[in-house]
Amino acid sequence: MAAAHQISVRVYYEDTDFSGVVYHASYLRFMERGRTELIRALGIDQRELFDGEAALGFAVRRMLIDFVKPAVMDDLLTIETTPTLARGATMELDQRILRGEEVLVTSQVKVACVGGGKARRIPDLLRQRLGLEII
Repeated sequence: MAAAHQISVRVYYEDTDFSGVVYHASYLRFMERGRTELIRALGIDQRELFDGEAALGFAVRRMLIDFVKPAVMDDLLTIETTPTLARGATMELDQRILRGEEVLVTSQVKVACVGGGKARRIPDLLRQRLGLEII
């Protein structure tokens, strides 16, 4: 399994509901940023993936989320993303959102690599940099 990648995200007013608690959909944006920054940290230019004749993108196919504890305004959160498995056109990742050492949210995410409106095999370069073998 590949090493976990981490980014920090500050909770702003726009991320919360009327009570100052992070709105559940905001966690989805935080986790998307984590997955995006993981790819960037691997030295893969996302713009290059999306442009050109061989354009690729990633679509979330399945997501299992456990909301353990709430985050609130001004919290500094860590979004942790760990690639766990690759299968042809899909890969799976574990994500956690932490406040310090406290786990607030856990998620298992399956994303599909897509291009031209259909599933495409994960590029070897990406799979290798993620440290994943295709099963």
